[in-house]
Amino acid sequence: MAMGCCTVARNADTYHRSVGAFANESSPQQAAAKKDVNMLEQFHVPEDIAIRVPQENMRSTVEDIFRKMQMPEEDAVQAADVLMYADIRGVESHGVSNMMRAYVAGFQQGRINPNPDWKIVRQAAAVCTIDSDKGHGLVIGPAAMNIAIERAEKYGIGSVSVTNGAHFGAAGYHAIMALEHDMIGIAMTTGGVSVLPTQGSERMVGLNPIAIAAPGRNEPPFIFDASMSSVAGNKIVLAKRLGVDALPAWVAGADGAPIMDAQPVPDDFKILPLGGTREIGSHKGYSLAVMIEILSGVLSGGAAGPLRRGGASHHFIAYKIDAFVDVDLFKDDMDAYMAALRESAPAPGEDRVVYAGLPEHEEEIERLEHGIPYHPEVIEWFQSITAELELPDRFS
Repeated sequence: MAMGCCTVARNADTYHRSVGAFANESSPQQAAAKKDVNMLEQFHVPEDIAIRVPQENMRSTVEDIFRKMQMPEEDAVQAADVLMYADIRGVESHGVSNMMRAYVAGFQQGRINPNPDWKIVRQAAAVCTIDSDKGHGLVIGPAAMNIAIERAEKYGIGSVSVTNGAHFGAAGYHAIMALEHDMIGIAMTTGGVSVLPTQGSERMVGLNPIAIAAPGRNEPPFIFDASMSSVAGNKIVLAKRLGVDALPAWVAGADGAPIMDAQPVPDDFKILPLGGTREIGSHKGYSLAVMIEILSGVLSGGAAGPLRRGGASHHFIAYKIDAFVDVDLFKDDMDAYMAALRESAPAPGEDRVVYAGLPEHEEEIERLEHGIPYHPEVIEWFQSITAELELPDRFS
């Protein structure tokens, strides 16, 4: 329990209050357009082998597994909600397919504390720092974002740094928590130190995602969520599972030389920063990743890159819109801009223009209706782990 704060309750319905209000709506333009996806098509499970699972079945199973890992009931439900947000919106890299086995291993190896005594260790007005006591980021992250929101209600802005933590799932989940409060949310975290600096050959920088969520009125909200690496580390896992090639300038070989043609992921690879090479802007992705190391790691006392201590670090910000501008004006302007973006002329060979959050919104509609497509290997793992833990099999 955090000291000096009141925690806003989170549950499986909160995500739908924040984002899912749009889940049953789509404009004629959106419905008529060819449906985009938020991931490159090659990373989707082929429909001819996909096993469709209702989200409530997977959610219940994930909650059961977290309980078996000794997480308290409320924490198990919260942690599952973060993962299901990713799966429902098509963010497979941070859903159950990639993350659950890593989390189970983290609990079993003592890297994740199922019952942390997390606390605020430093604070001043709108800001504070939390020591999460190795608590799961799927739980500590939402709690920290709630504190940022509470302080933004009072001061117009709230900012929380977290140290001594663990992986917090999809950054977008934490950012969208601000939307129902008429706020803009930002969340970032230090990912695994897997990325080369521009012109470097040693892994010195984390994968380091950042997310920003901003509300509109009728348009689906703008939700940007991306790592500052050329490709999310978990997409490499997906590539290997699906047997697809890494694209040019995603990874480097063991010597740090960028691989500039599509080929299977090598056994010994290093991930390039966003942009791939200096000539096409990798210094920008590299420096943004360093920025996240500073705001999440250095600012919280957790240090940066290969010098980190105490696990993952996170940073959360909430902006109260009406402290800056009239909320109705903001939402009207957001709707106008988002509509202008998606109605703008596409380039030759393209069907339409989208903005961050729109493809995921459309994927959510489809998956809530037809179920979430999982690779057979993923379902096999869940059947194996539930049998091992003596839990119900909801996939037969």
